[in-house]
Amino acid sequence: MRRELPAQPRAGFPALTADQMREVDRIMVEELGIDLTRMMENAGRNLADLVIRLFRPATVTVLAGSGGNGGGGLVAARHLSNRGVAVTVSVSGGDLAEVPARQLAILENMTVAVTEQPVEAEVVIDALIGYSLSGPPRDRAAELIGWANERSTPVVSLDTPSGLDVTTGVAAEPSVVADATLTLALPKIGLLEAAQVGDLYLADISVPPAVYRRFGIDLPELFAEETVIRLA
Repeated sequence: MRRELPAQPRAGFPALTADQMREVDRIMVEELGIDLTRMMENAGRNLADLVIRLFRPATVTVLAGSGGNGGGGLVAARHLSNRGVAVTVSVSGGDLAEVPARQLAILENMTVAVTEQPVEAEVVIDALIGYSLSGPPRDRAAELIGWANERSTPVVSLDTPSGLDVTTGVAAEPSVVADATLTLALPKIGLLEAAQVGDLYLADISVPPAVYRRFGIDLPELFAEETVIRLA
């Protein structure tokens, strides 16, 4: 029997603004040498694990953006496919950044289905827009958000529901209404009370505790038992 995920109270949990999370990422890459590919791999693997743990789906559709959030969704697609889930990927369009483009190429080499129009599945993964949201979602990203919100199947967002300002908690129009959100490193402030987050989980992407101490945050050993915890 699988153990329940460790839980921490959501109220009062240490959280970061979008600008602070950008600085965490900068420290990780520029000062520690823990590059984006490694963090993306941790994020995507944990997302795949959580989706399987929560829903045991036979089919999953991944909606992926062109940046790092999309790259994490593409990594999750690979891990889900490797574990026997029938995965279909739809990308929001535009030129993918270097690391996400590499992840998409891997999926194509694996012959994972990549389709322009998303298909019905038992679970939808929202990996369209992360904490770098600037203005309301537009064009293809907005269309895919609308598609996800029209589904009756569960939607799991990576890091934040696409369209949500992670600092203020204000939702743009449109924005994803998630059943569950797997946020990364630490929650962002706006996620703690936003209704469209759904059930909130936190994943370890290998950020050393010393990084958080720069922001005056001294964390306990959150991931001593699991690499994902639940914020209740």
